Amino acid sequence: MIRVLLNVSSPALRAGLRALLASDQAIKVVNDSLEEESEADVMITSASHNSFSNDGMETAPSIPTLFLSDDQPNVRRLTRTLRVWGILPTDASAEELAAAVHALSQGLIVGTSTLLFETESEPLSHGPLTDRESEVLGLLAKGLANKQIAVALSISEHTVKFHVSSIYAKLNVTNRTEAVREGLRGGWIAL
Repeated sequence: MIRVLLNVSSPALRAGLRALLASDQAIKVVNDSLEEESEADVMITSASHNSFSNDGMETAPSIPTLFLSDDQPNVRRLTRTLRVWGILPTDASAEELAAAVHALSQGLIVGTSTLLFETESEPLSHGPLTDRESEVLGLLAKGLANKQIAVALSISEHTVKFHVSSIYAKLNVTNRTEAVREGLRGGWIAL
């Protein structure tokens, strides 16, 4: 069971979020007060909600937090000042909200590219990976086999195997699933 804390100022938004999340049997909305933060696995808040301000200093919540916002400048400010785990637009569907809650509870970063990045073509940070390894990891995340990756990148299958092995070593993982999970956690790839 994933326990979700709703930290939003609007009673209508709170009621709407409760209704949307009620469709997922694995999610339970807990008490709507910050005193209950220790009982929650994930928090949902509106990015315009000023609950993280203390004399003008913002502090990050101690649990994975999903911000709902369409205000791109405000989202940019939040991503620079707080540890942001997830950002979705305010018109996200029930399925998107539930998927985001599940992903956040697993330690993943969630967001739409239009809210996370200045432009859709803005490159992601590659972390410890080279540009080519990041390309290979992105194709691994799409479920492509080595032969398909080789065709997509116009390289040999042997070279793909070399890159995959290097990715495993750099990310300290032993299989494709772990590599993709670490790439998502690090924010080096986006699905």
